[in-house]
Amino acid sequence: MPVRPARPASGPPAPPQASPAAPSVPPQGRPGPAPAPPQATPLRPGAPSPGPVRPGSPSSAPAQAAPAHFTSSYGRATVPPEAPVEITTRLRPVRDRRSAGRTAVVAACVVLGFGLIGGALAGVWLAASEPGKPAEPAGYAEARELWHNAPVDVLFPRTLAGPGAGPGSAARTWTRIVVAPDAACSPAVLAKSLLATVEPLGCERVLRATYTDATASSVITVGLVFTRADAAAQRTLGQGLTARLGQDVPPALSGPSTVAARFGDRQRASWWTSAPADLPVVVTAVSGFADGRTVDAPQPADRAMAKGRTDAVAQSGLGHEAKGITEHLERLLRTTATSAAKEKTR
Repeated sequence: MPVRPARPASGPPAPPQASPAAPSVPPQGRPGPAPAPPQATPLRPGAPSPGPVRPGSPSSAPAQAAPAHFTSSYGRATVPPEAPVEITTRLRPVRDRRSAGRTAVVAACVVLGFGLIGGALAGVWLAASEPGKPAEPAGYAEARELWHNAPVDVLFPRTLAGPGAGPGSAARTWTRIVVAPDAACSPAVLAKSLLATVEPLGCERVLRATYTDATASSVITVGLVFTRADAAAQRTLGQGLTARLGQDVPPALSGPSTVAARFGDRQRASWWTSAPADLPVVVTAVSGFADGRTVDAPQPADRAMAKGRTDAVAQSGLGHEAKGITEHLERLLRTTATSAAKEKTR
């Protein structure tokens, strides 16, 4: 009986053994696999070839400095030829030939930056010490914004106490009866000469209110003129402002159904205008009789307050009223502006 060959065991056939001597020939038209990169040259004779080095391992420390006998054509010490990238970048950083140039540029920029900063600071110090250009007083910038940042009851309190503000240092108390909306700088709310004076400085806004005294026999319209003047211009503005403006009487603010209902231009009796050096504001006040009587020749407050005057304006203390309420509003503005500056620094 013929002998049949044995059937191989089940499962995939084993791969044929490749001959180590036979070179691998790629099929026609297809590139073969890239040859394996050569092994890196050991760092020194007799040392084992370095394997992959992980960052943070002891072997990742910087390489030792090159021996002195490795010299370039310029006579300076150089390192031996670089090892392959996978070893060089892990053993020591590759030196960039442009690093020295970049370092010089960075150093120059630092020096230039310090010079510019120093020059700016020196300019500030010189400007602060230069005559005619004082530094802004505390709260100066904040005062410029009070016309829209502070409530009306802060700028124009409902009641103002004026101790020593009347004739013979008599006490005065004023009650607010009229408040006007804030307005642009115009002849309707400012005297013409004052408007011409503050417009070049930057006239921002005008706020006005009218008060009456405790006896309701006099009425006083007060105004706050906010400007964009710097400290130097403000200091110059305030020097003898009322005298420089001449017969420049501020407009009156009447109020229907109040004791100031008949307070108009012909009822203005005395006035005062002040520009404090530490606030970018001009404060004005004009007083008159509450009964509507007319005054032919209004007088500035300092003249109406002069000793020996016997006319009705002087005897009624309308000059004292105008100047006293102006000074009171100045102090109030200063306190409000200082408090706003302190709040900003917290």
